[in-house]
Amino acid sequence: MNNNQPLILVVDDSTTNVVLLEAILDEKGYRIETALNAKEAYAIIAQQIPDLILLDLLMPKISGFDFLAQIRSNEKTRSTPVIVVSALTDEENITKIMEMGAMDFIKKPIDLQYLVEKVESVLHPSF
Repeated sequence: MNNNQPLILVVDDSTTNVVLLEAILDEKGYRIETALNAKEAYAIIAQQIPDLILLDLLMPKISGFDFLAQIRSNEKTRSTPVIVVSALTDEENITKIMEMGAMDFIKKPIDLQYLVEKVESVLHPSF
């Protein structure tokens, strides 16, 4: 594994989504860490700050909203790009997460080509 590759943290309580995103992004050469809940994600972030976080909103215990607020209030992760990947597609929630500091929003079910383009535009802005 090439440690020079960007690290993407996928946070989603759906194993299916995690496996799917991991497979697609791994194929593109990214290093992937996955977390099925916010607690696991915090543990990963404590070890290494990812270059990008793909975040689901609807998770048990700690929601994606709370997780986003938490990482935005932390000095170490304040500027880490976050793309929200969620089935919550109403304007109100999208506006809220953008105001909270998410960089972008991708709706579920995921258009994988679109997701890859968004990820690459964040991690390789020159593309």
